[in-house]
Amino acid sequence: MSGTTTPRLVLIGPPGVGKSTIGRRLARALDLPAHDTDRAVEVAAGQSIPDLFVDHGEAHFRELERAEVLRALAEEVGVVSLGGGAPMDPEVQAALAGHTVVFLDVGIADAARRIGFDASRPLLMVNPRASWTKMMNERRPTYERLATVRVDTAGRKPAAVVEEILAFLGAPTGDST
Repeated sequence: MSGTTTPRLVLIGPPGVGKSTIGRRLARALDLPAHDTDRAVEVAAGQSIPDLFVDHGEAHFRELERAEVLRALAEEVGVVSLGGGAPMDPEVQAALAGHTVVFLDVGIADAARRIGFDASRPLLMVNPRASWTKMMNERRPTYERLATVRVDTAGRKPAAVVEEILAFLGAPTGDST
């Protein structure tokens, strides 16, 4: 990976792991831009992800997501945070090859505390805990296969997670808050 138009780092993981928060903090620590593909999809569509699911269905959202993720992996230069389901797409998996991919891992207790399993997570609206556990059991092998490194976020503050990733990158650590 040697171009100047590829992300320095890509974050993947389940809902509630803190990809957006960690992405912003890492970008600041590395003096790079942060790009959240879920947020970019919402801005481009003019709708929240839950509204996209309700109004157009999951398949439509996944098409928008795939296009944005593929664009971001080809063009963004900073820290890119992917939505939890994006790495399940075969085209996204192929596009992640050669990138530094950090799998942010978390258990259900921490995920529940962080996201509250509310209506803003359309795939978790019916029996949220069971849905999250099933989803994570299905996705974990893909996250692990795609990852350059796995970082456990359970019970940890964002600053500690950022410090671990910076150390992995060989980047200076310090104030990552």
